[in-house]
Amino acid sequence: MTSTKPYSIAKRVVWEAYQLVRANRGAAGVDDETIAMFEQNLSGNLYKLWNRMSSGSYFPPPVKQVEIPKAKGGTRQLGIPTVSDRVAQSVVKLMIEPTLDPIFHEDSYGYRPGKSAKQAIAVTRTRCWKYDWVVEFDIKAAFDQIDHALLMKAVRRHIKESWILLYVERWLTAPFETADGASLPRTRGTPQGGVVSPILMNLFMHYAFDSWMQRTWPQSPFARYADDAVVHCRSLAEAQSVMQAIAARLGECGLTMHPEKSKIVYCKDSNRTGTHPNVQFTFLGFTFRPRAASNKHRRRFTSFLPAVSSDALTGC
Repeated sequence: MTSTKPYSIAKRVVWEAYQLVRANRGAAGVDDETIAMFEQNLSGNLYKLWNRMSSGSYFPPPVKQVEIPKAKGGTRQLGIPTVSDRVAQSVVKLMIEPTLDPIFHEDSYGYRPGKSAKQAIAVTRTRCWKYDWVVEFDIKAAFDQIDHALLMKAVRRHIKESWILLYVERWLTAPFETADGASLPRTRGTPQGGVVSPILMNLFMHYAFDSWMQRTWPQSPFARYADDAVVHCRSLAEAQSVMQAIAARLGECGLTMHPEKSKIVYCKDSNRTGTHPNVQFTFLGFTFRPRAASNKHRRRFTSFLPAVSSDALTGC
């Protein structure tokens, strides 16, 4: 029996997507529907979603805007999609991840199968012994500032299914709904909290930073986890040039290097006796700095090593 639907989406994929959403749990969206409520008519809800996605008539509801306080002041905006919309986003993620993930740089560690913050810390630890200098940088409100036109250009380069392109564009422009019910249109960014947002962020950063870095500064290895990254350099002059170039590159792509969270660090140890105002940095909850160590002959020396940061220990 042939399907009359314009888009061919297997019902099995919708079921797999629901299983992922169920495993990740998560809060209700703008409709206040919990996963338990969604499951009261599970087959009906999944069929309705499949039917709409297959016919091109699926329009994502607004995204619930939630403000999470930051440890050092200010708030971070999260966007919580409805349960049904999380399933729809998971369908697209399941379809695009096998195509996109293999193109990503090996030193991109965030939100990827088989990659972790632990690996990023391990590789950074080793590189701090080989390279004297580190450029540590953070992107200001990265998820909120992603340029839609540049992102869609990257998506179209790798994804050809018209229904996926259609829904990704609809997700990017779905409005926020605030706590008092106001609707905020969106012209930039992809909501932090959306299922498909992390892979879209990685694709954007692949072109904005990773492949550009590999092309222009191949001698400076880096580790990036979403919008947080460290780059290793052999001299202070090189570190200054790299930092300036990254700031300019991010600017070209519509992003801003965070002025307070970005700096040049000297990896000071027993063999590196120079001076610099910054001799420590924190990356993914670990503070790298000069620390006392012992060699196999029990001789004490200073090594540049990571340990869990005080903020991570206190839960800040």
